Amino acid sequence: MLRLLTMFVVGAFFAASQSAVGAETGLERLSTSQDGKSWQAVGRLNLGDWGFCTGALIEPDLVLTAAHCLYDEKTGDIVDLDRLQFLAGWRNGRAEAYRKIKQGIVHPRYAYHDSDRINRVAYDLALLRLVRPIRLPGLVPFGTARRPHKGDEVGVVSYAQDRAEAPSLQRSCHVLAGRPGVLMLSCKVDFGASGSPVFTFEDGVARIVSVVSSMATGENGQVALGTSLEESLSLLRERLAMDVGTIAPPTRVVRRFEHEGTPKNTGAKFLRP
Repeated sequence: MLRLLTMFVVGAFFAASQSAVGAETGLERLSTSQDGKSWQAVGRLNLGDWGFCTGALIEPDLVLTAAHCLYDEKTGDIVDLDRLQFLAGWRNGRAEAYRKIKQGIVHPRYAYHDSDRINRVAYDLALLRLVRPIRLPGLVPFGTARRPHKGDEVGVVSYAQDRAEAPSLQRSCHVLAGRPGVLMLSCKVDFGASGSPVFTFEDGVARIVSVVSSMATGENGQVALGTSLEESLSLLRERLAMDVGTIAPPTRVVRRFEHEGTPKNTGAKFLRP
C-alpha cells in the first residue's frame, strides 16, 4: 500500500487563511534526465512489496523521510529494514543508484498510534543510513535551511500513486500556517508522497525545510501537513552517530553445506549489498 497519513484538521488547530498568498504552480513531471537533473538526490523508498514512500539524501549515506513509513500499518511494529531499498533518482524503470538500508532511527517522541494526530505529525521524522554512500557526479545531497514562515514560498518533489515511475515537482506552493513542529502547506500531495522533501529556494539553491507527513482537510479544501526540521533533525543525527535508539536489519544466519550435501550450522552470515 502506498503510504500517507490522512487526517482532518479544523480551525482550532491552525488559525490559517487559505486565501491567495501568491501564485501556485501545478505539478511538473520530471520524466526526462534533463528535467530531473537537479533532483537526483530525491528517490523512491521501496517498502518491500507493499508500497513506497519518498526520501531525499542529506548526506551521501543518509536519507531523510517520514517516520511512519517505517511502520507496519497492520501491526504498528517497525518493519524489517532489510526489505527497504532507496532508489535515488528513480525514473522510468531505472535509478541513478540502488541502496539497501544499514541502520535507521525515528524521532524518540514519535508514536505511530498516538491519538493526538497533530502531535504525531510534529515528530514524524526518520533518518536511514545506507549500506554504502552514494557518490556520483551530479547527485549532490541537499542541505537544510531554517523553518519558513507563514506566506513563504516553498516547493516539493514527490512520488505518488499516479506518478510512481517518475517524480513530480511543484515549484511554488506556500506555507499557510504553523504550530510547533508542524507546517500547513498548500502543496499538492497524494498517497506515496510521505517523506517528500519540502524546499525553499533562497539564492536559487534548493534546501530542505520540511518533510511531508500527511494530507488533511483545511478550511477551503485539501492541504499538506509537513514536519518541520528545527531541532528534530539535529537530535536524530546525534542519536544515530551515538547508536542510541537505532534500528537495524535482522541478523541472517545461513547454513554451510558439506561435500555430502548435509547442512551444518556455522554461524556464518551473508552480508547483502
